[in-house]
Amino acid sequence: MTISATPQVLAGKVALVTGASRGIGRSIALAFGRAGAFVVVHCHAAREAAQAVVQEIESAGGAGAVVAADLSLPGAAQVVFHACDEILQHRFGQTGVDILVNNAGIIKRDTIEQVTEADFDHTLQVNLKAPFFLIQEAIKRMREGGRIINVSSMGTRVAFPAMAAYAPAKAGLEALTTLLAAQLGARGITVNAILPGLTSTDMNPLDPDAGMGAKALPTIALGRLGHPDDMAGTAVFLASDAAAWVTAQRIEVSGGQRL
Repeated sequence: MTISATPQVLAGKVALVTGASRGIGRSIALAFGRAGAFVVVHCHAAREAAQAVVQEIESAGGAGAVVAADLSLPGAAQVVFHACDEILQHRFGQTGVDILVNNAGIIKRDTIEQVTEADFDHTLQVNLKAPFFLIQEAIKRMREGGRIINVSSMGTRVAFPAMAAYAPAKAGLEALTTLLAAQLGARGITVNAILPGLTSTDMNPLDPDAGMGAKALPTIALGRLGHPDDMAGTAVFLASDAAAWVTAQRIEVSGGQRL
């Protein structure tokens, strides 16, 4: 499945997409590249996969670079932006950014009885604390009219008991989305959240005829599982001038799951 981003709607923009070596982040990075942005592709350890994303962007006529950092570690946001600064200074002679997509995340499917204190801390670190401090660093560099897009989950709307640590972390990210939209609006910066539904990725391959995929399919109004490109199209819209009047929104991209 592929998407066709509106040509060059992000021309001249610099975007950082976290967790972009695979899955939803990869699709967003590729779509941004097709739309004309210079894309900084963040990964944890999968440098080869991240470099493959940049190569695919370049083969389509775009440009990008890779930064690597473990978002589970304290100080990761500073590591990411130090690397970004070096890349952007070398390429453009300045370190301004226009778009931040907080996509990187982890999920361990456990009920509250099963969650350990270490699990809880790790989940909050990657899914909430890291995005918080990435935004803190980004807004020091973000130009007027910038875009912050936080990837959350429809699990903040619907009760999934096995998301006992994950859903609260994502709910915190959505609260941050709202308050930052109010704070940063004076600079023309919009802040929105995308809430994916059940999406088949390379990390989470789902069979519509078996397992979780088969159970979920009857609950989805549009009758199919999500694909990462479904999220990418929404991200391109939110990053573009077409969404300049859209902020503080939680946009669920689930095909109408569990209505």
